[in-house]
Amino acid sequence: MSGLDLVIRGGTVVDGTGAEGYIADVGIAGGKIAEIGKISPNGARVIEAEGHIVTPGFIDGHTHMDAQMHWDHLGTNSVWHGVSTVVMGNCGFSIAPMRKGKQALVARSLERAEDISGAAMAAGIDFSWESYDQYLDVVDKLPKGINHAAYVGHSALRTFVMGERAFEEEASEDDLAAMTAELTRGLDAGAMGFSTSRSLAHLTSDDRPVASRLASRGEVAALVGSMKGRKGAVFELAHEILLPGNLEGDAYWNWLADLAVSSGVATTYGVLGRFAVSQIEYIDKVTAAGGRMFGQTHSRGVSSLFSFRTAFLFDKQGAWQAFRQQPLEVQKAQLADPAVRGVLIDAVDNANYGTISGAEGKPPQWDEFYYFDKPMPPYRSLAELAAERGKAHPLEVLFDLAIETDMSALFMQYLTRASDEETVRVMRHPSSVMTFSDSGAHVSQIADSSIQTHLLAYFVREKQLLSLPEAIHLMTGRAADHWGFAGRGRLEEGYAADVNIIDPATVGPRMPEVAYDLPTGARRFSQRADGIMATLVGGEVLTENGVHTGALPGQLLRRQD
Repeated sequence: MSGLDLVIRGGTVVDGTGAEGYIADVGIAGGKIAEIGKISPNGARVIEAEGHIVTPGFIDGHTHMDAQMHWDHLGTNSVWHGVSTVVMGNCGFSIAPMRKGKQALVARSLERAEDISGAAMAAGIDFSWESYDQYLDVVDKLPKGINHAAYVGHSALRTFVMGERAFEEEASEDDLAAMTAELTRGLDAGAMGFSTSRSLAHLTSDDRPVASRLASRGEVAALVGSMKGRKGAVFELAHEILLPGNLEGDAYWNWLADLAVSSGVATTYGVLGRFAVSQIEYIDKVTAAGGRMFGQTHSRGVSSLFSFRTAFLFDKQGAWQAFRQQPLEVQKAQLADPAVRGVLIDAVDNANYGTISGAEGKPPQWDEFYYFDKPMPPYRSLAELAAERGKAHPLEVLFDLAIETDMSALFMQYLTRASDEETVRVMRHPSSVMTFSDSGAHVSQIADSSIQTHLLAYFVREKQLLSLPEAIHLMTGRAADHWGFAGRGRLEEGYAADVNIIDPATVGPRMPEVAYDLPTGARRFSQRADGIMATLVGGEVLTENGVHTGALPGQLLRRQD
């Protein structure tokens, strides 16, 4: 075929459908897949892919890139792990709509719950919009490495209409009418749908519930109901923390099922940890009743990371507060003092953690508090290491490891966790998508942008619990189907040329590192990957061997009715 821009030659095409791979060339022209087969380049650029798999770009449906995309046009860390398309604005946390001069109201709901620096947002975002359609126009014009789609977030919607009252009270009828009108405006402009949080874990920096948590269930139902009949519209939520099997829990889950059925709107949320299997069974029941619902799964288990270069949950406890305010080199020197250690250990043993938000962690159980010394499991707990080293308290090991690594040692707690077998069972279910990286949020608390490369390295190559075509399908074709990304998620003629070229023998996440590259120098975890030769977006090579080419071909993906 003549007129090709690029040919990927000799790779094994794993096309995103779940079908077995086959050796073929992939020809690209005008940003789309033009031909698959035996291709003569006829002057087109050639990338030799022998020994590699050629896949669709990965789709991550659960991110919080809303703020970061304004200062990080490439889309890290997601792009390092083969992601070519993200959905942002999850859990009610969008940065639009917004009243001029009132951006602090929007930032308040993100700053603590999502660990996004308020100072970085103020310095890095030109808040030049008010309505959601104006915001999407700004996003459309921003340079982007990867594709972005966006929800209208409930917390922003409430503060847009109610101001400070959004953090204090339920909406009036007039408030609800105004919110519905603005949601409709956003949907008309191409918003993916509507998101909210009901979760007790989502708090503001001044220790109050985020704005969406003040909403009644009736308010949520009215807003979701207003999307009825909107093609491809999705309702995403972070749950009320209620288990079925009692009056209160059953009432919540019955309400959500009834809403999914009556509205006809696709409903999605995290299906994580030890309750994931029962949640998938619940989704099956809702689907059987006529609702549309799918779960968002995770390949590793959501986890919090801690270090002296970032934070610990116990930083606010007693003697820790003053200790952690000192320069890092002073902290390192003092950790060699048994008396200092004793005071710090006592503060943790007698800690009162109060309210905990987002991924800040949980009170430590030392047999489940791990030394994170490599990118993939298994990990050794501090309790295990303390017994091995003959230490009286697990924190003694934490202090020793910190000193040995110049205060760079990382430690980890799982916030959600299931067995490998349960995780695979849930990921395989057709009403689930392997996503939920939270990329762009919890930036100094988690490193889950790597869940795609973890899936390939751990579950495919190391454990052999998933086949390669199956794993690729979970992150591509299935995700595109559930979020309605027509013409994406597969390698087929006429589809968008969002493509990864991957070495299956080496692909995997690297260790996260602390970077200070947010506006104002705020910190975050940066995590790259091995084994990805190239990622293409819209037919342009975005990265080669982990290096940005300078291209910024990403688009705003607007939902179409």
